[in-house]
Amino acid sequence: MKKNTIVYLLAVFVFSSCGEYNALLKSTNYEYKYEAAKNYFAKGQYNKSATLLNELITILKGTDKAEESVYMLGMSYYNQEDYQTAAQTFITYYNTYPRGTFTELARFHAGKALYLDTPEARLDQSGTYAAVQQLQMFIEYYPKSEKKAEAQKMIFELQDKLVLKEFLSAKLYYNLGNYLGGNNYLSCVVTAQNALKDYPYTHYREDLSILVLKSKYEMAIYSVEDKKIERYREAVDEYYAFVNEFPESKYLKDAQEIFKESNDVIKD
Repeated sequence: MKKNTIVYLLAVFVFSSCGEYNALLKSTNYEYKYEAAKNYFAKGQYNKSATLLNELITILKGTDKAEESVYMLGMSYYNQEDYQTAAQTFITYYNTYPRGTFTELARFHAGKALYLDTPEARLDQSGTYAAVQQLQMFIEYYPKSEKKAEAQKMIFELQDKLVLKEFLSAKLYYNLGNYLGGNNYLSCVVTAQNALKDYPYTHYREDLSILVLKSKYEMAIYSVEDKKIERYREAVDEYYAFVNEFPESKYLKDAQEIFKESNDVIKD
């Protein structure tokens, strides 16, 4: 009997809560609706707060509640992990209120939302570039922000993802070699060198550098006779550059073999 009573009371509570929310959706008392949206937000019921705020932001435009309503809407989306919509809402906020109460936070969360939404390295990285841009803008606008260090950390992680994308492309070119008649080794060299130039402090620097060395060596092997010696010399020069930067490289054995075989050809 006691158990049935508890179940009944819970059912009454749920249905009354649902009834209250449905009544709110139909209400034209926007002051009451706004306070309810804030209450839902405070309780972590972000889907309900977002639904109410979506209606209210147009109605509240020009009032003292407009600014807060847009920021809360952005955070409601953010906390539901709808990062794309959250980012666009935060961007709308700081464009509308460039000196608003929440502008610093909106700029930060616009970047962080895009950061959290970035795809894996093998996929298109346009979202990653957008996230880097937003976070860099945040640091430019707020160089003394307490969130600067976190923003910089996210930028470094995003840049590593962009480099990984280039590394995977360079590695693919190398693995293709002379397949399909194209000079994929040259494409590997160009891709890897561009990544090294654009991101000189990347964690993938050693991996990219060995790909350049290996590709130049392969280009020498498959080169026409009148350019063979020149290409082997380029491979030797690349070897010296590699071991000078990475004297204890995990690829040292491969590099030394390339050097020996290239030197043997040049001496002959």
